[in-house]
Amino acid sequence: MQNNNKAKGSTLMPVLPLRGLLVFPHMVLTFDVGRPKSVAGLERAMLNNQRIFLVTQRDAEQEDPGQDELQTVGTIAVIRQVMNLPGDTVRVLAEGECRGELLSLTSSEPYLRGRVRKAEDSAEDSIAMQALVRTAHDLFAELAQTSQHINEEIADAIRDMNSPGELADIIAANVLTRLEDRQAILDELDVGRRLERLCTMLARETELADVEKQVQARVKSQVEKNQKDYYLREQIRAIQTELGEDETSENNELRERLEKTPLNEEARRKVEKELDRIARMAPGSPETGMSQTYVEWILDLPWGVETEDDLDLARARKVLDEDHYGLEKVKERIIEYLAVLQVKKNLRGPILCFVGPPGVGKTSIVRGIAKTLDRKFVQMSLGGVRDEAEIRGHRRTYIGSIPGRIIYGMKQAGTMNPVFLFDEIDKMGADVRGDPASAMLEVLDAEQNSAFRDHYLEIPFDLSRVMFITTANSVDTIPAPLLDRMEIIEVPSYTEEEKLQIAKRHLLPKQLEAHGLKPRSVRISDKVMRSLIEGYTREAGVRTLERVIAKVVRKAVVSMLDEGLTSVTVNDKVLREYLGAVRYLREQPEKEPRVGVVNGLAWTSVGGELLEVECAPMPGKGSLQLTGQLGSVMKESAEAAFTWVRAHSGELGLQPDFHKDKDIHIHVPEGAVPKDGPSAGVTMATALVSALTDRPVRQDVAMTGEITLRGRVLPIGGLKEKTLAAYRAGIRTLVIPKENVKDLEEVPGYVLEKFTVVPVENIREVLDIALVRG
Repeated sequence: MQNNNKAKGSTLMPVLPLRGLLVFPHMVLTFDVGRPKSVAGLERAMLNNQRIFLVTQRDAEQEDPGQDELQTVGTIAVIRQVMNLPGDTVRVLAEGECRGELLSLTSSEPYLRGRVRKAEDSAEDSIAMQALVRTAHDLFAELAQTSQHINEEIADAIRDMNSPGELADIIAANVLTRLEDRQAILDELDVGRRLERLCTMLARETELADVEKQVQARVKSQVEKNQKDYYLREQIRAIQTELGEDETSENNELRERLEKTPLNEEARRKVEKELDRIARMAPGSPETGMSQTYVEWILDLPWGVETEDDLDLARARKVLDEDHYGLEKVKERIIEYLAVLQVKKNLRGPILCFVGPPGVGKTSIVRGIAKTLDRKFVQMSLGGVRDEAEIRGHRRTYIGSIPGRIIYGMKQAGTMNPVFLFDEIDKMGADVRGDPASAMLEVLDAEQNSAFRDHYLEIPFDLSRVMFITTANSVDTIPAPLLDRMEIIEVPSYTEEEKLQIAKRHLLPKQLEAHGLKPRSVRISDKVMRSLIEGYTREAGVRTLERVIAKVVRKAVVSMLDEGLTSVTVNDKVLREYLGAVRYLREQPEKEPRVGVVNGLAWTSVGGELLEVECAPMPGKGSLQLTGQLGSVMKESAEAAFTWVRAHSGELGLQPDFHKDKDIHIHVPEGAVPKDGPSAGVTMATALVSALTDRPVRQDVAMTGEITLRGRVLPIGGLKEKTLAAYRAGIRTLVIPKENVKDLEEVPGYVLEKFTVVPVENIREVLDIALVRG
C-alpha cells in the first residue's frame, strides 16, 4: 500500500542521466547531450511541458544505465533552450525547479522514462534553524576570503539570501567540488540536517583553502628563487664567455669525445641534450655528476669497434684439438660456423647452448671458441640471478642507478662482436623484482637484439654481431620461449679413455706448472692413472680428477723435499700412500648364472652404472613389493612387467592363478640412492620370469629398455653412458632396444669390439638371450 501511495503522487516524465554533473533546484546550468536516448528524451520533453528529470549516474563510464546505476534523488528541471551543435550533439540550458525522487523506470526505449515523485523540503522556522543559517553565512564568508574560486557576484547573492533550503543548495552548487558531497546535500530533504551537513563541509573546505594558500605561497617563493638563480647563472655564463671559459673542461672533453664517436642518431641527440643540460646546471650540483656519468657510459661503449675474425679453418682445428680432447660434435659445429662466416661476412651470431653435466668443459670450450675466432671474451654467470634489472639495468629515476650487466659486458669487451657467455642459464629464478628469463628473450633473439634498450641508457644498442653462447646442466628448467631461441648442443660425460687422455695431456702438466715443478718431474703411468680415475673419482666431468691429481702432486712435492729427490714415479703402492684406500669400487657381475638376478644398466649424473635387479617369490596373497628407493616411473615399469608375465603365464609354463598364493618382492640394491626412469622395464620382466620359472639368468648379459603391456621394447636415453658401464663391468652381451641402434655411432669403436650388441623389439627375444636353457 505504501508503494501505491507513493505512485499516486508521482508523474511520468523523461529521465536524463548526467555524467559527472549535478543540478540543484533554482540553479541554471548549460550542458551538452550526445547519447541518442538522451536526445530523444529532450525532444519528448520539449513536445510536452518542457519538464525533464535530471539525475546523476553512479558510474560515469556506464553508457546505458539502468535504475540501479542512477541516484535516487535528482532535480525536476525546466528546459529553457535547446541548440543543435555539429556532430549530433545538443546543447541544453535547463533550470532546476525542485527535488524529485525516482520511483521506477517504466521504459528504456526510445528514451528513458520514469515515474518521479516531487520531493518537498521539510523545515521548521526555529531558533536552531536561524543559528544554522547564520553559521552557514559565517563559514561561507570565511571561505570566500580564503579561496580564490568564489567570485564577488556569487558572494553578494548568497550574502542576501535567508531561505534555509535555497541557501544550502546555492552554496553547495557554487562551493562544493566533490560530486559525492553535492549529491549528499541534494539527497537531504530535511533542511536542518542539510544545513548541518553543509556547515561541516564548509569547515573542511575552509581548512583545505588555508592549506592551499600556504602551499601556493611556498611555490611562488620557490619559483621566484629559481628565477633568481637562473638569472645569476646566466650572468655567470656571460662572464665565462667573455673570459673564454664558456664550459667546464669536463664538458669540453665530453663534447670532443662525442664528435669522434660514431653514435646512432637517437643516441647522439640524447647526449647532446644531456650536455646542454649540464651546461645550464649550477657548478657543484649533484645532478651534474649524475648526468656526466650517464654521458660517459654512452661514450664508453664500443660504438663501431669490431675485431677482425680469424677464419683459418686449419688453425681453428689445431687450436681446438690442443685445448680440448674429445667433444667432436662441439668442435664440428664451431668449424661449421667459421666456414659459413667465411662465405657470408655479416652472419648474425648463432645462439648456442651447451648442455651437459658439471665439469665436462662447457665454459672452457667457449673460451676456446673466442680464442679460435680471435675475439674478446665476456662471461656472465646467471646462477641465482632473480632481478630483471641485472639484465636490463635500473631506470635513471633511482638514486645510484647503473646499466645492466649486458651493457657492462659490452663496455668491458670494448668491441661490438665479442663472444658473450651466459653461464648456468638454467639456474635463473624469478621473484617480485621481475623475471630475468623474460628479459633475456630480447637479448637472445637475433631478430630483436639489433636495437636492445637498457633501462638506464634508454637508447638502442646493436647486439646482433655478438656471438652469444649459453651453458646449462639441464634444459628442463629453461623456459620454453627462451629455449626456442637457442641451438642445443649436448656435451656428454667423458669416457674413461677420454679422462685418461685429458689427465695426461692437460691436467697433470697444468698442476705441475701450478706447483712450480718441471715437466715430467712427477710421472704417472697409464695403468696407475686408470686406477686413480676408477678408484678415486666418480663424476661425469674431470673437476674431481683435477683435484685428486693436484693432491698427488702436492704429496710428491713433500716426498721430493723430504728425500732430496728431483722426480717421483707414482706406482700403485705410492698412489695408495698418497690417497689412502680406494673410495669407489665398480659393481662387478656374478660369475655364474643366478635365478632372479639380472644385470640392468642405469644412467646417472656421473655416467653409466651397472644396476642389479633382484626378484624373490614367496608364499603369500598376491602382493607386489618394490624396494630400493624407486621413483614412480620405475614402479610403474615393474607393475607393467608383472602384468605382462600374468597375461602370458601359459606361454611361460606358469599356472594362470600363480599370483594368488605368492608374494613377489623386487629389489634394486643401493637402497640409499634414489632411482627412477622406465629403462629398467625389460630387466624387471626378465627377473620376474627367472624367479617364477626357476630358470637362471646369464650374468655376462646386461640389458636396458622400456617395456609395454604388449611386451614391446621401447627406446631409452643415455645409451653411450650405459654401454661404457657394461664395458667397464666386463659384460659380454648387451641387449638394447632396436630403435637405439642409431645411437651406437656415439660409442667408441674400441668399446663395441669388446662385446656383442643384440638389438631387440620384444621381451620374448630378451628372455631367449638372457635365460639359461633348461
